[in-house]
Amino acid sequence: MVKHRRKSFLFILTALFLIFGACSNNQGENKGKNDSEHDAEMKEEMDGMEHGDVNYSGSGEVPEGLKESSIPTYEIGSKAILKDNHMEGMRNAEVTITSAYDTFVYTVTYTPTTGGDKVEEHKWVIHEELKDFRDQPYKPGEEVLLNTDHLKGMKGAIATIDSAEEMTVYMVDYTSTTSGEEVKNHKWVTESELSSVE
Repeated sequence: MVKHRRKSFLFILTALFLIFGACSNNQGENKGKNDSEHDAEMKEEMDGMEHGDVNYSGSGEVPEGLKESSIPTYEIGSKAILKDNHMEGMRNAEVTITSAYDTFVYTVTYTPTTGGDKVEEHKWVIHEELKDFRDQPYKPGEEVLLNTDHLKGMKGAIATIDSAEEMTVYMVDYTSTTSGEEVKNHKWVTESELSSVE
């Protein structure tokens, strides 16, 4: 009788161990999926573009009429950590703030002038990077003409505004976490995409 109970007890313990182990593995898998969702979206946007199509570094020149931020959250020369991943190697990179501006910031959808697939909800284009921009900000759904070349085929493309918000944008220097490449004067990063260095 005791032997039978001992076998039953061991069987129950083994079954519980297997059940909890499976739950733990599923949670780990789900967490991994959630963490990689944004990276998958970024990869989808970059699919179909050759490495040379992306302007990782910039000249540092800014459009005429762009106003410097008088009280940016991240001061010029300070360090911060990138939380977003517009391009491969950005997430978790330490950046140096090179400049900060107050403007209207847009996500846009457009078809490159060089052909290829439509680029949806591209981050970011600022008000002053639109051709013949007006005084008032544009609203979601309005069509604009892009006058910047963050990506090959952007300049001269007709775009639809997906979102519009007034905020501070930053130009930053950083080293890619994947390639080790130094990126200078990258445009643009918003405050919500940065966190303080601990």
